[in-house]
Amino acid sequence: MSTLQRLSKVLAAAGVASRRACEELIFEGRVTVNGRVIYVPQTPVSLPNDQITVNGQQIYSVQKKVYYILNKPSGVTCSQKRIGRKRLVTDLFTDQPERLFTVGRLDRDTTGLLIVTNDGHFAQKVIHPSANITKEYLIKVRQEITHEHLVALSKGVFIEGSWVKPVKVTKMRKGTLKIAVKEGKKREVRLMVSEAGLDLIELSRIRIGGLILGPLPEGMYREMTEKDKEAIFH
Repeated sequence: MSTLQRLSKVLAAAGVASRRACEELIFEGRVTVNGRVIYVPQTPVSLPNDQITVNGQQIYSVQKKVYYILNKPSGVTCSQKRIGRKRLVTDLFTDQPERLFTVGRLDRDTTGLLIVTNDGHFAQKVIHPSANITKEYLIKVRQEITHEHLVALSKGVFIEGSWVKPVKVTKMRKGTLKIAVKEGKKREVRLMVSEAGLDLIELSRIRIGGLILGPLPEGMYREMTEKDKEAIFH
């Protein structure tokens, strides 16, 4: 007799997405169990005994867990749902048989460090606020960065009903700086730069926790090591 588990947990274990993203799929009516659309993530199911589909595709078994570091190029979207002809991050992994998804998101025009996996539990551990993980971005702007700009950036910005401040702001060169953040609000770094009166040219994430992107060429990816995974949480 198979053990019953919550539907969202089963989907995450099967490599559909992170637990949170799986819950969203369920809320949107994109998941069926034995032919019936399910809207409750806590619904008890058994993968061997129940026929479960996501977007019409049946989920068969728990996949071998894989983990990749990608230097995301500009112009690709962190989504599992294709809109029109927009390129998805997963299009860069056509030679991989697993059902992959991104751990968190980067804006379409933002480049840099992105984790791609099929391990929903690992993804949830990374993106959950309790992990308290800092993410660092390298930013290029049109103007010369002044002390006043740095002060304005350090004050933060009001987003989604709360005031968001960076952990650290560092000027690197005339028109280049680094910003480290923890909140993970949508477009928060872009909004901070704009509110400070700076015109953004390039935005790239270079660090997640203690995991550094390094010299990986844009658009390329590599397998994560155990050391890489551990570095995220340090």
